[in-house]
Amino acid sequence: MSDINNLHNAEEVNKKDLNTENAELSKNEATSESTPQPIEETSTLDEEVVNENNEQVKEVEATENVEDEVINEIEESNAEDAEDEGNKERHTIAVKEYDSMSLEALAIELEKLLKNEKVQAIKSHVDNINNAFKSKFQALIDEKKEEFINEGGHEIDFYYSSPVQKRYKSAYRDYRKKLNDHYQNLEKNLKDNLTQKLEIIEELKGLINVEENINSTYKHFKELQERWRNTGPIPRDKYNNAWNSYHHHVEMFYDFLHLNRDLRDLDFKHNLDKKLKIIERAEDLAKDDNVLRAFRELQELHKMWKEELGPVGKEHREVIWEKFKAATKVINDKRQVYFKEIDKVYEINLDKKLEIIAKIEAISTQENGNSHNAWQKKIKEIESLRNDFFNAGKVPIKVNESTWAKFKEAVRTFNRQKNTFYKNLKKEQYTNLQKKLELIKIAEDNKDSDDYSAITPLMKKIQSDWKRIGHVPRRDSDKIWKQFKTACNYYFDRLHASRNAENKDTLEAFNKKNDLLNSLKDLKLEGSKEENIKSIKDSINQWKSIGRIPNDKKYIEGKFQKTIDTLLSSLKMDKNEVEMIKFENKLDSINTSQDNRDLDNERNFIRKKIDEVKGKINQLENNLQFFTNVDESNPLVKEVHNNIKAHEESLRLWKSKLQKIKELY
Repeated sequence: MSDINNLHNAEEVNKKDLNTENAELSKNEATSESTPQPIEETSTLDEEVVNENNEQVKEVEATENVEDEVINEIEESNAEDAEDEGNKERHTIAVKEYDSMSLEALAIELEKLLKNEKVQAIKSHVDNINNAFKSKFQALIDEKKEEFINEGGHEIDFYYSSPVQKRYKSAYRDYRKKLNDHYQNLEKNLKDNLTQKLEIIEELKGLINVEENINSTYKHFKELQERWRNTGPIPRDKYNNAWNSYHHHVEMFYDFLHLNRDLRDLDFKHNLDKKLKIIERAEDLAKDDNVLRAFRELQELHKMWKEELGPVGKEHREVIWEKFKAATKVINDKRQVYFKEIDKVYEINLDKKLEIIAKIEAISTQENGNSHNAWQKKIKEIESLRNDFFNAGKVPIKVNESTWAKFKEAVRTFNRQKNTFYKNLKKEQYTNLQKKLELIKIAEDNKDSDDYSAITPLMKKIQSDWKRIGHVPRRDSDKIWKQFKTACNYYFDRLHASRNAENKDTLEAFNKKNDLLNSLKDLKLEGSKEENIKSIKDSINQWKSIGRIPNDKKYIEGKFQKTIDTLLSSLKMDKNEVEMIKFENKLDSINTSQDNRDLDNERNFIRKKIDEVKGKINQLENNLQFFTNVDESNPLVKEVHNNIKAHEESLRLWKSKLQKIKELY
């Protein structure tokens, strides 16, 4: 007989049993209905009582339905565990916030589960990890694709992979292979075990109404029970039917044992004691604060009740089952409260995620800031919000897909706007590219020039122009910058090499001037006026003949001027004569520069001073007109004349200086 036929026959036995009970019930109902009843008038109050009773019946039925759902849930879970013992361990594996993990952390977590846990126990964990990884990696791909398109690439050419993706795929393939191998090995064992259990049921059937010593039959029955318990797991979809059939025939056997009530009652008492202890343990679990742990142990208690223990006396069956169901309901009610609290957290997480989505949408609608920097700021804000979204935690399952869809649409809307901006920006970038290519041509055309005085300002200018030109397409940016930088560096390296050669001479000149300056500090002017002037002028001429010095050593010129001024001041000479010698020395210093700007500035300064002195003389002469009737010996008049004379002398000095400058042009 096939496995399916055996199960079918077992189910038929159950149906026959139920049909017999229904027939008896119908018979009683029929007897009740056939008995004439007195006809009474019904009142409104009676209708209300009936309605109230109906409502109470509905409430009881609803409660029973909930209890049945819990029992069914426990039985389905036990059926799953019964199919494969390793499934039990799934309850002890910690559930982590996979949504908030990074891609790398998800890959590492999958590898750890594969290494440390049984493959059949991690299915729900792997499913959650896989969903989180796929969502996050798809978001990353969308981002990379947007960047690729923004840089001028075509969508059809886009391809992206990463080491973390390869690592995760490798681990996930290992998981699928291990799981498939496990189920392939398990499948044959499940079928074999099912065959054995159906054979046990058939043997149980054969024990009823056998004509042999009841003690031998009972011993055979106990052997069949032991074989049933020792037979391994069977397919979960066959579990409940097989057990119900087995349990039904066990009860039928005990009913058959009425001929030997002692044996039956001994078993009933043993089973009753065990089941009362299970009820006691369930009632203790109802007080446990760890509701999930309590519910998991409750599942084990139901499994023991169902699989390991036989029936009890009929007078106790309903009573103890109702007590066990009552304890089960208390534990389940606490579990429902626990899940409601979790749901509240999930609702809070949902509010957070919806708020994040609203912020993303708000950024997309912002009018202000239509520049590259403004968009870069927006992109960073969106990236931060994306991370916040992934780290916000789980939301209720019923809105998980819709929330994820809203989030993706909000991000995509932003990306579309960003793409539009950067596509328009590309036109400007290509214009900038052409401008920079022109600067590269100028740099390369002039990099070998030896006309440093003319080309150096040009090279500095194109470097400044390069900085002012905006962005170019990213794929060209590094290439043209290296090309431009190479040309400029080549020119300036040549310039610096040339200057280094000059610097060697100028440094030598500085050392000579420094020696001369030190000798002048110790110079003693002991000759005649003419000899001393000649000595000072010789020193000045010697200073001039030494030549140029480094720009960073120019301070020595000021020291030399002060030293000469000190020497001249020590001579008993006309003030203007000393001033002209100093001025000539200053002119010599100014005239050594490569351009005439300093000389021009000095000439303009002297002309301005001449005009100022002339103005003062004219003002003083105008003031004298107010003293027409005043004697020349008047102190005020004398002071004005003295001032005019001093200004005229100063004017002659300034004119002499101007003449000296003119001789240099």
